[in-house]
Amino acid sequence: MPSGSGVREEEEGRQPRWLDVPSLKRMTDMPELGESYHDLGRRHPIAPVPRGAGDVLIHRALLHDLTGIEALLDWLAAGDVVIVELRRLMNRGTEFKQAVGRLQTFIETDIGGEMVQLGDSRLLLLPAAFRGVDGIDAEL
Repeated sequence: MPSGSGVREEEEGRQPRWLDVPSLKRMTDMPELGESYHDLGRRHPIAPVPRGAGDVLIHRALLHDLTGIEALLDWLAAGDVVIVELRRLMNRGTEFKQAVGRLQTFIETDIGGEMVQLGDSRLLLLPAAFRGVDGIDAEL
């Protein structure tokens, strides 16, 4: 090994040293060895999210067709913010207009919220407690 590698020659073939960490023994939901625990969506498809008073969730959604509108309306009625991708509906003109019209009626008329366009294919759906601004200058 070259001299500037940061590894001393006598340590080159040694195994890592294991440490006893007592706090880990108290943890109940430890992943099994070899388990892919970085895919939380697969491990907890409907994860329980504890909520306190005034907490708001930001949901991301991809709307495939009109059947998904009900979930968006439920989230908004609960006071949550939704970012929805509409790209798959954009080529189906009538269905796209129905989806946007239904969202707009519920958000602006029924709950007093706002719809904000994000780029070409996404909408930010805001319940009544939130307002969209044009830029950071408008916030000040």
